[in-house]
Amino acid sequence: MKANISSVALILGFAWSTTAASLTPRQSCSPAWGQCGGTGWTGSTCCASGSSCVRQNEWYSQCIQGATSPPPTSPPPASPPPASPPPASSCGTVAADGFASQNGGTTGGNGGTVVTVTNQADLERYAGAAGRYVIRVQGRITISPLGTEVRVANDKTIVGVGSTGEIRAGGFRLQGTRNIIIRNLRIGNSPTTGDNDFDGIQADGASNVWIDHCLFENAGDGLVDLRADTTFWTVSNNIFRNHDKTFGIGWTTNVVARGTLHSNFFDGTNQRNPSADNLAQCHMYNNYVYGVTSYGHYARGATNALVENVFFENSRNPLTRDSAAVLNASGNVYKSCTGTVAANSGTSFRPPYAYTLRNANDVPAYVRANAGPQASICS
Repeated sequence: MKANISSVALILGFAWSTTAASLTPRQSCSPAWGQCGGTGWTGSTCCASGSSCVRQNEWYSQCIQGATSPPPTSPPPASPPPASPPPASSCGTVAADGFASQNGGTTGGNGGTVVTVTNQADLERYAGAAGRYVIRVQGRITISPLGTEVRVANDKTIVGVGSTGEIRAGGFRLQGTRNIIIRNLRIGNSPTTGDNDFDGIQADGASNVWIDHCLFENAGDGLVDLRADTTFWTVSNNIFRNHDKTFGIGWTTNVVARGTLHSNFFDGTNQRNPSADNLAQCHMYNNYVYGVTSYGHYARGATNALVENVFFENSRNPLTRDSAAVLNASGNVYKSCTGTVAANSGTSFRPPYAYTLRNANDVPAYVRANAGPQASICS
């Protein structure tokens, strides 16, 4: 995936602030996997028959289907199960936030079959199967041929066990798929000579995607590419490092996609941190952008970007935009940065979900401690 940065006239912008907007009240009980409560929630607090309202965190409660839900209709051939599989609740039931919580929510394989994989064949089998699966990645899986992107079907959670789950020398491919969670993994280390188009995660026309607590580095092209109107996604609590074309979004003439990017660590990368092209709504907050050598958060094309309480440090051109983009930035810190900071322009949106902002000065310590794989996420 290739892109040239447009020349833009950039000047220091004024502060702008927003608060999370209330959701429109619902007239009936929420469906299975829908939201049913949380701080700021004004919709239904009851769930459709067969589901119960479960508190996920202070801001989000979700209608979780009971144990009587039907199993996947077309399960793949069974591989030997782990000797002592943990309950699904330890790895697969956390709800997404941000835009991934909208459009029916992003639940991945929650409530489905839990499997543990240690090799590429089983990973490909379960990731591409019909039905809901929580796929626990145990240890390192080295992908062959180099740069292969494992195809992921609808309704999957792929989560690393402990802090050592790794997809090495390859990545994941989301082609028109829906309801995907990828968490707690190291992904990348697939360098090549020349120009290649394989990524750590590549999504085309996907929806409801949550990428959380991963470490991305040194892929063939992009670490994460969310392309071709991929929408209702959240990318949170990740580390991006040791790379050139870090995180590209868009590459479409449509202006329909919606996404949230928060609490991530861009550590010494070069360009696309991210490059957000033609997004209808792009919410970036509480990220830590450190030591980037080309540009930081970039509102490209006709993107409408809301950038809040981001800490930029030792970085070139920390905040940029194209002339057609809408940009509203507030509460950001620019420490020892060079180059330019784009001026605010146009009228931004109000996110349709509740969220809490950390003071930008608290972001570096929080992100350094919490971004990337965590042993407590899945054991």
